[in-house]
Amino acid sequence: MILRRRAAERGWIAGRAVWGLVLFLMLVRPVLAQHQAIQLWADGAPGSEGKTAPETVRESAEGDRIVSTVHQPSITPYLPQPGMATGAAVIIAPGGGHSELWVDHEGNNVAKWLSGHGVAAFVLKYRLAREKGSTYTVEGDELADIQRAIRLVRSRAVEWKVDPARVGVMGFSAGGELAVLASTHYDDGKPGATDAIDRESSKPAFQALFYPGLPKEIKVTKDTPPAFLLCGAEDRENISQGLPELYLELRKAGVSAELHVYAGVGHGFGLRLSNHGSYSEWPSLFLAWLDTKGFLKH
Repeated sequence: MILRRRAAERGWIAGRAVWGLVLFLMLVRPVLAQHQAIQLWADGAPGSEGKTAPETVRESAEGDRIVSTVHQPSITPYLPQPGMATGAAVIIAPGGGHSELWVDHEGNNVAKWLSGHGVAAFVLKYRLAREKGSTYTVEGDELADIQRAIRLVRSRAVEWKVDPARVGVMGFSAGGELAVLASTHYDDGKPGATDAIDRESSKPAFQALFYPGLPKEIKVTKDTPPAFLLCGAEDRENISQGLPELYLELRKAGVSAELHVYAGVGHGFGLRLSNHGSYSEWPSLFLAWLDTKGFLKH
């Protein structure tokens, strides 16, 4: 099943988004240095005790920065300019096979674009369960990181001009798997917690899944957050077929969902200046979906 609507049908949101995309990508690199990471746990992440190796960064042939050796999980905020904030916020989980993080085209680029359109964005650096020698797990430590990120943003909602009821998650590839887990494993907060951040709910208001790795078992209920789903038809079968199957499961459960599958497109395109064709319009489609669902309020 392929569900697609052209950005031109989405009104002013799509028009403004497309016109600004090229200029944004040309300017994004100098701006990135202005954003500082905030550790999810000020005193260190549970399960990372004694791990002091620094993060490592390498650069791909396309110029993307790739991070590994994450022992101090963090979020990097990208906040809208004063007067532009819509109150919506999204935690962005980059991909990298749970062994590294492609933090530019699946993280910082996306966050900068969203913040320029009124959506507060937070790029998540999570611990890596499949990095060589790692003692972390996806369902344990990585899930704990994204849950903590959601709680942290809600705990600072007033400062960051965010509506706690409109904090969602977005994930690419392995980060998409993490976003699925966050959207199906959550709580309403821990009332007795000594840490005030842990008293906040970890349930995402929405989920945006981009060519995600999907867990073997996904427990979808009527309370699962609404979903924006997107992948390429030429991706591997567990994604190009698995994501439409997830769409059907969501709809059967009564969960609102929108699905886009792009013909002739493979894996890992993210947000790059070199993107072209219909799939390059996905940022404006996502923004329009947020508006349709009532998550954008000026």
